[in-house]
Amino acid sequence: MDCSNFIESNDSPYKILLTAASLIPISHYFYGFLFISLAFLYNFLEIHFIQDLFTCFRGQPVCLTFNSCSDVYQEVVSKCPILHGRYLATPWLSSPHLQTAFLSLLGRRPAFRYRRQLFHLSDGGTIALDWLLNSNGHLEQSLIGRGFIPSKDTTTEDDKTPIVVVIPGLTSDSADAYIKHCALKMAKCGWNVVVSNHRGLGGISITSDCFYNAGWTEDIRKVIDHLHHRFPEAPLFVVGTSVGANVLVKYLGEEGINSPIAGAAAICSPWDLLICDRFINRRALQRLYNKVLAFGLKGYAQLHQLVLSRLADWESILKSRSVRDFDNCATRVLGKFETVDTFYRHSSSAPFVGNVSVPLLCISALDDPVCTGEAIPWDECRANKNIVLATTQHGGHLAYYQGITARSLWWVGAVHEFFSVLHSSSLIRRKKEAQMQSFPLISPPESSIDQGPYINITEDGMVAAMADEQTNIDNVNTEPVIQSDKNKDVMSETQGSDCMMGERNHLTEESPRPPGQNINDTIIPVRRYVDQLSRHSRKSLWLLAYIAIVTTWPLVGPALALFLKKRFRSILPGISRTAPR
Repeated sequence: MDCSNFIESNDSPYKILLTAASLIPISHYFYGFLFISLAFLYNFLEIHFIQDLFTCFRGQPVCLTFNSCSDVYQEVVSKCPILHGRYLATPWLSSPHLQTAFLSLLGRRPAFRYRRQLFHLSDGGTIALDWLLNSNGHLEQSLIGRGFIPSKDTTTEDDKTPIVVVIPGLTSDSADAYIKHCALKMAKCGWNVVVSNHRGLGGISITSDCFYNAGWTEDIRKVIDHLHHRFPEAPLFVVGTSVGANVLVKYLGEEGINSPIAGAAAICSPWDLLICDRFINRRALQRLYNKVLAFGLKGYAQLHQLVLSRLADWESILKSRSVRDFDNCATRVLGKFETVDTFYRHSSSAPFVGNVSVPLLCISALDDPVCTGEAIPWDECRANKNIVLATTQHGGHLAYYQGITARSLWWVGAVHEFFSVLHSSSLIRRKKEAQMQSFPLISPPESSIDQGPYINITEDGMVAAMADEQTNIDNVNTEPVIQSDKNKDVMSETQGSDCMMGERNHLTEESPRPPGQNINDTIIPVRRYVDQLSRHSRKSLWLLAYIAIVTTWPLVGPALALFLKKRFRSILPGISRTAPR
């Protein structure tokens, strides 16, 4: 009867639905809205907490890509438990975006100090090399005695302590959290660590018209060559992060077998800049990263406005809203590229992967929100016997936080383990013997860094000059370096290659020549260097001549015999006519 009354009613069905909806408690609507919002955020932020829960928080296995005949895998990676294990992200950071944001905003930087050296390049540029200094001031003398901190008085050229060079990412320097985590981990095992800051970063002004970019390898080439010739017995290991990883892989591909590096690691490399540029403009969240990176680049430009405004369109730089806009009005112009795409293709490291000739560990996260996994050169890495590619499902960009407290980065432990096993393997010895046979060590002329001052950097980023003699770090007064007229007082008297060329950096005070110095002290090493090059050139010329004769004799021999035979036949009639009868 109720049903018939319901059917016979003339009420609208919408009115009936509204009446029924009004009977639902408001709290239920709130819970429903909250559930929908959480589901949206779970997918939008790519959270994988439920996935980790279903796997009982065991993590995802690390996928290794390598050549089946790779000695690097057989002798090194096969002995690395971390690379054969699983990676589990911190449960409350179960998202690539949360990990990346936590690394950038908080990061939990380890507390220690650096000691700085200013490296002057031939074009007038300046690079800050930050050597690790333990946070406990009373340990300084013992660290110096072990060669842990470079000093003209204590560190000798025959020091065999391994040196780890760290290359930061875009607009990053030695003070960033992930750089400090990596440096501290390497230093704890007794290795020397030096962070090679990019030009204009780390509190150093731009001192030339040359700026760094994602494909600029000249600076790291000069730094590595200097360290190799100053410490020829110390194995060199290099870690590149983000854009620094792209620079590292490109450098290794350009150098080939000539690189003095014993081992390298590339973390979260962009590989193909053109693909990454398309990726960070694809979705709303990626476009947010694009704007954040552009904001950092504009901040870098504002630090060096005096130089950059003279070389590029300053108004266009300030109006940049993306990385591509900044590259179009600044990077492309400074690098003299026709288009932005031309710059991206020229600077990408993927085409150089096949020519890498040193043991290289590449680590990338497939959920990297900045450097997409679509750009990873899988086949090229698999074809090269010197490369092992380790990919994980999660990790974010340079984050890889692990543990419930998120106090350590997974990739830092993996790189430390890889370098430690590589250093104790026979690959280092075999590579060094091959280099000594093919390329005998020739000492280059001294660089200005050899007599350069040390600078103390405090935890708040302030820097101050340090004398060559050892002093108490805690009692040193610190002053800022960035864009200040006091930069002239930062450095002590410096002599080197810049002085020989007649070029003086405006950050360095001019100093008179010491009374005991003789001009022959500078000419003799250069003359010896030129003589050694000449001897090697003569040997090479004789070797080329021998190869040319041996390879062309099968063709030249018959042709010469035929020529002599014809010549002999033409001479015989003349001899027979002139012979006496």
